[in-house]
Amino acid sequence: MTQTETGTSTAVDGWSPPSAQDRKRILDSTRSIAIVGASSNPARASNFVITYLKSSVCDFDLYPVNPRETEILGLRCYPSLAELPIVPDLVSVFRRAEDCPAIAEEVVAVGAKTLWLQLGIWSDEAARIAVGGGLDVAMDRCVKIEHARFAGGLHLAGFNTGVIDSRR
Repeated sequence: MTQTETGTSTAVDGWSPPSAQDRKRILDSTRSIAIVGASSNPARASNFVITYLKSSVCDFDLYPVNPRETEILGLRCYPSLAELPIVPDLVSVFRRAEDCPAIAEEVVAVGAKTLWLQLGIWSDEAARIAVGGGLDVAMDRCVKIEHARFAGGLHLAGFNTGVIDSRR
């Protein structure tokens, strides 16, 4: 068992949390992202991340995945990964940890390159499945934060708003 930089222990043979350089390489090679657990609710983290990824700052093809949604932020929503019109490069997951092993099996089955579990989500079993399927795996990381970090838009406040002071 090893200790990760976020303090979580992992016992996944053949895997260790990707370094900053590894995460940058993953994002640089990604063109399409499926967002499992995407929500049309603007108060949800997945909606915020989709909003950011859909911005002109990013150049990703986005595929929200949620069987209870039909459209999110003008993007067609798909009921499952198997029903996507493409094989996504990266699958970003906004679901509970206990749901992640089954999702990892789907990610391997569709032939994606990366399983990315968002902030607060950690599943050794999902990582085992994904690593066994030859995928890159990131856990307890936010695609938006990592993209902004490498694009120069993440600063001490968390993101670059261009606002220096709140006073007029």
